[in-house]
Amino acid sequence: MQDQPENRSRAAPAAAAGKSGNWKDLRARVLSAAVLVPCVALCVWYGGLLYGALIVGAMAGMAMEWARMFGFGLETRRGQLCMAWAACVGIAALAGHWGGALLVMAAAIVLGPALWAGQVAIGCAGLSLLWLRYMSEPGAGVVLFLVACVALSDTGAYMTGRLFGGPKLAPRISPAKTWSGSIGGLGCAVLGGMLIAALLPGALPGALWRGAVFGALVAIAAQAGDLAESALKRARGVKDSGTILPGHGGLLDRFDGLLVAAPMAALLSLGAAGGAAFWYVGLR
Repeated sequence: MQDQPENRSRAAPAAAAGKSGNWKDLRARVLSAAVLVPCVALCVWYGGLLYGALIVGAMAGMAMEWARMFGFGLETRRGQLCMAWAACVGIAALAGHWGGALLVMAAAIVLGPALWAGQVAIGCAGLSLLWLRYMSEPGAGVVLFLVACVALSDTGAYMTGRLFGGPKLAPRISPAKTWSGSIGGLGCAVLGGMLIAALLPGALPGALWRGAVFGALVAIAAQAGDLAESALKRARGVKDSGTILPGHGGLLDRFDGLLVAAPMAALLSLGAAGGAAFWYVGLR
């Protein structure tokens, strides 16, 4: 049965509006990235306290956003405590007290199960990023590989998903995500991983295929983190975790992939000989 003319006339503008709306946040995303990427790259490359301050600040900011999703804003005592608690975890690690940092993170159970879950997720990611930069080799290159693959996965998914559309990846969790976007993000991370692993100083034999494999693993972990955060936001009835990054939302919206990818990379690095980059795990 064919649509009635009046139905077609109403549907066409709606479809056109939906198609153009897919790109409405692109300009804001690009401008935010133009500021964020150089700042993060500088901190990662320089290391030291500059990098430490970046990670601790990000941990505190994400903990604040997590608390806000559960009704505890910065004006509340519990919200302030969540932010300070996450910062203390990072500061303890910067001081070399890794065991103490884990104890502080575990003690956050006094905040209640929901807020404690956030402290654990954010704390593990923050500690992993500090560990990878200061305790693995080459520290800056390892973090660059990780962050670049996560960013490439996110950007590739955004672009290919809007270009090709298609079946939804998880419609009940995040209706905007598609299988085409997921595959496109995976492919971008694989290519980026190969390039970075091969170009970093001291690359070992097999860097290309190892970069591809671990680039894919990072992308899968990042997309899992993205879906997990989307599920949390849907359960709490919020669209974005915050508004600090135009076009992206909050810190949790931008760095949710690292909540899973960073701990995975840190665990893999423990299996790499001599503190080598985590994509050389298994070589002795």
